[in-house]
Amino acid sequence: MVAQQLRARGITDERVLAAFSEVPREAFVDPAMAAAAYADAPLPIGMGQTISQPFVVALMVEALRLRPDDRVLEVGAGSGYAAAILSRVAGHVTAVERHLALAEGARDRLAAVGLDNVDVRHGDGTLGWPDAAPFDAVLVSAGGTHVPPALLDQLAAGGRLVIPVGGPEHQELLQLVRASDGTLREERLGRVSFVPLVGEQTAR
Repeated sequence: MVAQQLRARGITDERVLAAFSEVPREAFVDPAMAAAAYADAPLPIGMGQTISQPFVVALMVEALRLRPDDRVLEVGAGSGYAAAILSRVAGHVTAVERHLALAEGARDRLAAVGLDNVDVRHGDGTLGWPDAAPFDAVLVSAGGTHVPPALLDQLAAGGRLVIPVGGPEHQELLQLVRASDGTLREERLGRVSFVPLVGEQTAR
């Protein structure tokens, strides 16, 4: 997976590549799908949600340009796989999931593989997690029509936010970087397809 799906397709951050080598993806999918865990495709995890394909997760994590002591917010924890990858590259991860069953499952899976620098919270991810803010990086693992204002409010100066933005048939993966003066610089990273972002701040 690392050689053929990630490195060969342009992922160059060695710390990100190492994280994918270290985290057992099969631990974050249904046991019946373990044989397909390393396929270059998303897989269902229940509640109408998916675990994203490895390349997309790698693209998003690399775009965050994480440092070892960074504090990261993930919106849409799902099965906990992206949070596990993030935990190997950053200092601490707060992962928010709106489905209680998924949040509990992610918490159990992360503990089972020995990752103790991730807090999985059950709640509305579009509101972020103010008690742990500000964050050096924010990763949103679901797509909406705009960036929830709360996530921008909780992004530190110099912070990076990666989110899929668009409608159900066309989403662009955006990287937003907050300058020291508070302004945002935007870069488009390519077309993607994610499950809908649902929460209080998805409506304008």
